[in-house]
Amino acid sequence: MRRWLSAIAAITLALVSAHSARAQDEITLLAPGIMQEPIQALIPGFEAKTGHKVKATFGNEDGTKQQVIRGEAVDVPLLETTGKTPIEAVTASGNVVAASATPVANIFVGVAVKKGAPKPDISTPDAVKRMMLAAKSISYPDLAALPASGISVNDTIKKLGIADEMLPKTKFGRGGGGAMTMVAKGDVDIGFTFLPGMTDAGIDIVGTMPRAISPPTVVMGFVSTHAKDPAAAKELLTYLSSPEAAAAYKAAKMELGR
Repeated sequence: MRRWLSAIAAITLALVSAHSARAQDEITLLAPGIMQEPIQALIPGFEAKTGHKVKATFGNEDGTKQQVIRGEAVDVPLLETTGKTPIEAVTASGNVVAASATPVANIFVGVAVKKGAPKPDISTPDAVKRMMLAAKSISYPDLAALPASGISVNDTIKKLGIADEMLPKTKFGRGGGGAMTMVAKGDVDIGFTFLPGMTDAGIDIVGTMPRAISPPTVVMGFVSTHAKDPAAAKELLTYLSSPEAAAAYKAAKMELGR
């Protein structure tokens, strides 16, 4: 009986040790939900190349920042630079290595119209201004939650100097999906949100806003000050920001950060 109990104890200890070793080698990654498609596409390649395992979790853009600010255990956080919580609040928290800040992906605001409708000219800031002023109604994500895409569109309207003219004919959508639903139903003439969120079958994508008035929202990666293995965390961050990752971002309607 004693030998049997000793054998069970030895097996249990071995299993616990093996689990602990795997957890130690596992890199934890936190990212906003908009990054789920490209990140999941890139993880297998990184694991095959390095032998490290990656556990990725995804949340809303502000929630991920708050998790990092609270000091939750994560090795590599990816965070949007625009939104309710400024990225400076994250670096000021002391929970990321500020010097490790690395642009991973750029996300652009797109312009959409109802499927089959004429596509307006958006090639220049002046063309965008004319388009907005000519529209009877537009939609973009509700600013109440301060989403990055809504903030970006709102900033563009302010840059064009037409905020007062546009407010009465703006119908705010519940997130990017809500804004695109309004376009698809014909409730508004034109809709704006991040390009990866333009998935409604009832819309046509016109293109992206000119960079001069609508710079991309950058997804910035960091090595956490709580990283179990900072070198491995840096490896993952380097991989996610390398030319090797560009195709995955392109497939998700983004571009490699720069």
